[in-house]
Amino acid sequence: MNKYFSLFYFLFFTSFLGYSQVPKQKKEQGFIEKVNPLESGFYPIWIFDIDLRSVIKYNDHEGLRIGIGGITNEKLFKKYKFGGYFAYGLNDHEYKYSVGSSIRLNKSDKLWLDLYYTDDIREFGDYTLLTDKLVFSIIEPRLLNITQFYKHISWRSSLNYKFNNTLISEVQIAKRNISQIDSYQYVNNGITYKEYTLSEASLSIRYGVNNKKPSSIEYYGGGMPSVSLQITQGFKNVFGSDFSYTKFGLKADYFIKREKLSSTNFLLISSLALGDLPLTHLFHSSPNSPTKTAILKRFSVAGRSSFETMYFGEFFSDKYAALHVKHSLFRIHISEKIQPEAIVFTRHAIGNLKNKAAHLGVDFKTLDQFYSESGIELNRIFFGFGLSFAYRYGYYNLPNFDDNIALKFTFYLKL
Repeated sequence: MNKYFSLFYFLFFTSFLGYSQVPKQKKEQGFIEKVNPLESGFYPIWIFDIDLRSVIKYNDHEGLRIGIGGITNEKLFKKYKFGGYFAYGLNDHEYKYSVGSSIRLNKSDKLWLDLYYTDDIREFGDYTLLTDKLVFSIIEPRLLNITQFYKHISWRSSLNYKFNNTLISEVQIAKRNISQIDSYQYVNNGITYKEYTLSEASLSIRYGVNNKKPSSIEYYGGGMPSVSLQITQGFKNVFGSDFSYTKFGLKADYFIKREKLSSTNFLLISSLALGDLPLTHLFHSSPNSPTKTAILKRFSVAGRSSFETMYFGEFFSDKYAALHVKHSLFRIHISEKIQPEAIVFTRHAIGNLKNKAAHLGVDFKTLDQFYSESGIELNRIFFGFGLSFAYRYGYYNLPNFDDNIALKFTFYLKL
């Protein structure tokens, strides 16, 4: 049933976006630039910019998640923004929401201060870099199959500064009250926690050479990689926080484009956690394989930088590194509109967890040996859809041959 929901989600959403390609005009440096909603992620309606990511989603816990969200634009106030989202899960029958505001602190649009309150769920082991959320993706394939979530009620305040088209930054302070959906418990200093509070401060910086339009914040190498760095410090006994910890994150993305549409992409991701941290706030390894036994039951959507043969909840780490290499081979010319692109890829990861026994109620493994998978994609066969095949080998190769295979479809919409 999951694969049919996946297919429904993408067909519905991409059809909706097909009718949403009315460019939003943005004035910058004396000229008016048209920003396509598929690039910005927002569709303007009067004084609001609707967040396209908030309209419809699907995952194993919430089922179909429907909602609406966005932020006010310059037609209401030029110096202030008010935004948020409201969502409802048809499977868990629970409402989620976020509400907040932003104020511009300088004459240009480069420095903004945000304050938001959120009551929602989040994936176990998710450590998304703050500056990554500024890069919009039409689809988020991993969301379809995630099974492990926790609840959080959070206050956060952020200071966002765009130095120029190649350097952006964000500083954030947050307080998060965490509760469990499932039976997970964390044992620390003889105390067992099912609910806990975290107070933390984060600094995130992203640098990249921008060879695209002035509005774009998606960077491609012009001799240098795009690099994102983040550090998060947790403070015990601050606003009732239970733990002290430090987390580091690194992402380096190097894209080499050659003649005749050939290209190679290297993506390095690394994370490190020091101190006392529950599993909810450690690191998963970007798995993207549903926990099903048959290949066709695992048929879903391939991600951009995820391990397609790694099962959800299979590995967690407090130190982690992964390398993704993808090479575009050639285009197959069938007609003017149908020219599939052949790509080969290989992915490898390694990690560790110092105290696995402190995490109760969840069955998982540590990634203390190399995890490897490789495969091929045939993209843009029809209307952005293609196929992906991946095989898991090496130390974590599974005894049942079928369990090492991931067959999925891909989606790349050319703007």
